[in-house]
Amino acid sequence: MEFLSLWDMATSYIPYVISLIAFIILLEQISYLKKRRFLPGPTFVLPFIGNSISLVVNPTKFWDLQSSYAKSSPLGISANYIVGRYILYIYSTELSHKIFANVRPDAFHLVGHPFGKKLFGDHNLIYMFGQDHKDMRRRIAPNFTPKALQTYTNIQQRIILKHLKSWSQKAATDQSSGSIALRIFCRDMNLETSQTVFVGPYLSGEARQRFNRDYNFFNVGLMKLPIDLPGFAFRNARLAVERLVETLAGCAEESVKRMKAGEEPTCLIDFWMQENLRVLAEAEKPFEYSYKEIGGHLFDFLFASQDASTSSLLWAVTFLDSHPEVLQRVRKEVEQYWVPESNATITGEMLREMKYTEAVAREVVRIRAPATMVPHIAGVDFPLTENYVIPKGTIVFPSVFDSSFQGFTEPGRFDPDRFMDERQEDRVYKRNFLAFGAGSHQCVGQRYAINHLMLFIAMFTVLIDFKRDRSDGCDEIAYVPTIVPKDDCRVFISQRCSQSIM
Repeated sequence: MEFLSLWDMATSYIPYVISLIAFIILLEQISYLKKRRFLPGPTFVLPFIGNSISLVVNPTKFWDLQSSYAKSSPLGISANYIVGRYILYIYSTELSHKIFANVRPDAFHLVGHPFGKKLFGDHNLIYMFGQDHKDMRRRIAPNFTPKALQTYTNIQQRIILKHLKSWSQKAATDQSSGSIALRIFCRDMNLETSQTVFVGPYLSGEARQRFNRDYNFFNVGLMKLPIDLPGFAFRNARLAVERLVETLAGCAEESVKRMKAGEEPTCLIDFWMQENLRVLAEAEKPFEYSYKEIGGHLFDFLFASQDASTSSLLWAVTFLDSHPEVLQRVRKEVEQYWVPESNATITGEMLREMKYTEAVAREVVRIRAPATMVPHIAGVDFPLTENYVIPKGTIVFPSVFDSSFQGFTEPGRFDPDRFMDERQEDRVYKRNFLAFGAGSHQCVGQRYAINHLMLFIAMFTVLIDFKRDRSDGCDEIAYVPTIVPKDDCRVFISQRCSQSIM
């Protein structure tokens, strides 16, 4: 009897619980519709999670739909709701520029990821504003001088050659495997390149293995729901970032010791610490960064270069395979300046002379901008247009991918000649080429990124014969988190040059 009494009491509350849930859903829906106003977007969203499930399950379909919504609007904007946050997708290039031009405390905050600050930590270049941001960019400028870039070029070539040899040997010895998927191979090559270029001699073999594991945790967490609880991918990613920053901070400390001893820089952190020591010695009011802060900024460089570079390398292979006339022109140009059998390296001067190869690299970045969107958070209610004010707290996604298909001549066609001097579309449509961002936070390492892509294109095309293993939908876009071919770029490869090189 007592059990039945308790059951009756519990069931008597069910209508109230249902009413409460319905009220919460109604409030959430009203809030969303009030913010959305006349913008296109889904009519109904679930409370708290919104459309986050569809985003995680199929990000390509989710963002394609947002783009379609935005294209249907005269303003070029669409709305949605994910994990308790109202979001806007910006298709219009001009409105994207307006956001990039207003990164400041009382307008937009660049976050790099919808929940980036919680994931990346506080010490990160992308979160800086005003004079502090200008000072930091000025102090890291020596990291990208011609001398520094040549140092990195030598490292990049050595590592690219090492991995191309490995890929060729794998393809030659394991004939039964047929084609190989390049995505993981390129990712591993780029991770070794980033580690060596950024912190060179300061990572032991064991530290590199830990670094690779932690970076994989980080990568997985980027694509998951931001549930910061034990056992969830987002928590694993956040803790992995903390360990990575600690490792990079230790590298900075070791670099300072070498630079104080007067040794020559051999990697990015050396150029940076050498400049820091110079300024510290000369400044009337010396500045000082903690090693942890420097480690956070180094992680920013790693995040900006690693997966974006992998994306571009894969799309370069994809487009060169599907455009044999472009491939032949690249090979012909590279072979004018570089003879692999001579054991010579490609210098910065040679890269500057390879105009067509650079045009190919820039066209790859344009037509497949690796970081398709650059998330910002509105710090205030911001009047984006005469008719629409972005509510405070909104996550705003300017689409640099969509901008790349605006303005340019036949923008959907892979056409490196658009970047040659005869046409100069990179100047005519400069406002639409947003792959490296715009405004005060434009990518400081874009020359390094283009050099890396050029070096890979030059070495891969001259040293390797390749053919795509084509399947239905293989060239469709997949998010991992940057965009890659859906089949992970499966190719048949074989050695093209002499045995002495490969």
